[in-house]
Amino acid sequence: MSVKEYASEQGYTVQEVLDKCKELGLKITKAGDILDDDSIIVLDNSMNLISSDKDTTHDDEEVLDEVVEDILSETNLIKEQHTVRKQKLNKRKEQDKNEYSTKKKAMYKSKTKLKTNEETDDNVAIYKEGMTVSDFALALNVNLPDLIKKLMSLGLMLNQNQEIDFENAEIIALDYKKVLKKEETQDISNFEEYEIIDKEEDLKPKPPVITVMGHVDHGKTTLLDYLRKSNVAEGEAGGITQAIGSYQIDYKGNKITFIDTPGHAAFTEMRARGTSVTDIVILIVAADDGVMPQTKEAAEHALSANVPIVVAVNKIDKPEANPDRIKEGMAALNITPEDWGGNVPFVNISALTGEGIDNLLETVLAIAEMNELKANPNRYASGTVIESRIDKNLGGVASLLIQNGTLRLGDPIVVGTAYGKVRTLKNDQGKEIVSAGPSMPVEITGLSDNPSAGDKFMAFETEKKARSVSEKRAALLSSIDCNKKAVTFEDLFEKIQSGTKEINVVLKCDVRGSEEAIKSSLDKIDVEGVKIKIIRSGIGTITESDIVLANASDAIIIGFNVVPSAITREVAREYCVEIRLYQVIYKLIEEVELAMKGLLDPEFEEKIIGNAEVRKLFSFSKVGTIAGVYVTNGIVKNKAKIRVIRDGVIIYDGIISSIQREQDQVREVKSGFECGITIENFNDIKEKDEFEIYEDVEVKR
Repeated sequence: MSVKEYASEQGYTVQEVLDKCKELGLKITKAGDILDDDSIIVLDNSMNLISSDKDTTHDDEEVLDEVVEDILSETNLIKEQHTVRKQKLNKRKEQDKNEYSTKKKAMYKSKTKLKTNEETDDNVAIYKEGMTVSDFALALNVNLPDLIKKLMSLGLMLNQNQEIDFENAEIIALDYKKVLKKEETQDISNFEEYEIIDKEEDLKPKPPVITVMGHVDHGKTTLLDYLRKSNVAEGEAGGITQAIGSYQIDYKGNKITFIDTPGHAAFTEMRARGTSVTDIVILIVAADDGVMPQTKEAAEHALSANVPIVVAVNKIDKPEANPDRIKEGMAALNITPEDWGGNVPFVNISALTGEGIDNLLETVLAIAEMNELKANPNRYASGTVIESRIDKNLGGVASLLIQNGTLRLGDPIVVGTAYGKVRTLKNDQGKEIVSAGPSMPVEITGLSDNPSAGDKFMAFETEKKARSVSEKRAALLSSIDCNKKAVTFEDLFEKIQSGTKEINVVLKCDVRGSEEAIKSSLDKIDVEGVKIKIIRSGIGTITESDIVLANASDAIIIGFNVVPSAITREVAREYCVEIRLYQVIYKLIEEVELAMKGLLDPEFEEKIIGNAEVRKLFSFSKVGTIAGVYVTNGIVKNKAKIRVIRDGVIIYDGIISSIQREQDQVREVKSGFECGITIENFNDIKEKDEFEIYEDVEVKR
């Protein structure tokens, strides 16, 4: 039971109970905190030792006898109460177990087939990359000469062996009363891309899925705890919420699902894997603190995800709270309040006292209603992995968020590349259930392998089908070419031609002046109505956080007079993110514009061949400064190009003049060895500077 309920039952004030908890060292600080059975026994014993007869005078021996008698009496009463409470809890557990067993038997007895996700439709034609006019006629099941005439009537002079692009093919298909779908959207084994089309009459409203984001210590955890505890019944405290990573509350008959991620990094990681799980983002900002670095970062992620945002202005109960300052700070991040002419609701709350929480939930439900969030509960389930873990007794345990369909006990399922049958199915309170519908967070066991957060899942009608899809996915995964997914400068023109209206860019510069100048220049570029959208800009070196955001947002990273570390470059390769580095502003702007117009000239690409760190300096009047370095990676070659990097910023870009090793001039030095390096026309080297050695390699376009 909660502190408030205990105080009411025992006849104490909430503050008296909280004070006693503090005195006893119990980690209980709020009226809504839950007291477990052991805490209640300790508290009962302690609270009943307080004497209410201070003014009555007795002999010491009599007083002692009375106290002992009272304590024994109270202890027996407490034990009885504890026994009754335990019996009630065990009875409820037994009832739940019997209810689950009954439902399980009924479900298996009358288990009906759900609508399969893999469906054939005579009105759907499949488009394959590089399809010829002749192939297209076969796909539409129409006469080839008639198709060529139809193309000519639209001004397309194509013969039977020429390729037809998807955009024109889609228009022609509509003339034949067919819906054209790309091949990759119709391969069930590629269920990240697979397009499920539901009829409007099959769709039912689904609960909204909410992610709470914000700066550390601004109240995210307190808000989530308040919402969770206000929906936890006695005897069910805790559940498995911490393990499952998501939970569902009931507010005035409306269900709302919250994803409890360890910060916005997990949110972005899911988007980076092509997973969109969130319907609405609550951005929490402390009214007494203001917009902080993580607030800005969270705002960038939320805006980039293109989902509705609600700003919860927290700690409104504090005297120093200043909601107007929060509005000013958020407006500077392109999150403009409704009462300032924008479209973002701002709600004042106190996650500690509960003030404004009703208003926040009402706002969330209103946005959900406007967005008409719907799903089809009458088909096999599909959705996303929120978390996974290994249990020593159960093996692989996966926490899932169902986004469409219904997941049932015993359903064959593929999660990532793992497959199996749903052996156990639990809701967010740890209660065993037999089925779960859209927007419901669940925990399952029975998989052949442990999946990763962000993996997609899909249930199937047979175990044979699930195993087949799993094997095909594993084969596809091993043959994926990273470069096909990466967004590069060379792709920009192609993206514009395919209808893209914004090119996402992450910009990192050495100084604020350069950042402002480049942002201003990029903002002026307009090619066929397509603009540059800077989703993040900042001062300093390129970081892994920049890579993750760029990957999630299909963005290119542009660095001006900054350079990423070797580790960051490796992360960029892993995530397939292109990094472009410049030292001249006009060259940067020119290349972006030419890339958007498809007019980039053949160019040379930098290839990093080695890295070294300066450990000692030697000065000679005739030679200048010789840097004693240790080669940390790759190879250092004489006459190669070299960058001098200090605190992540490029200090100089030049050419190696000479390399010395053990007083001999050498052509190259490999990783793990020391040598002396001189740089042409540059002596301003300091200890701990980093050298990046590179070559220019011609890029084939």
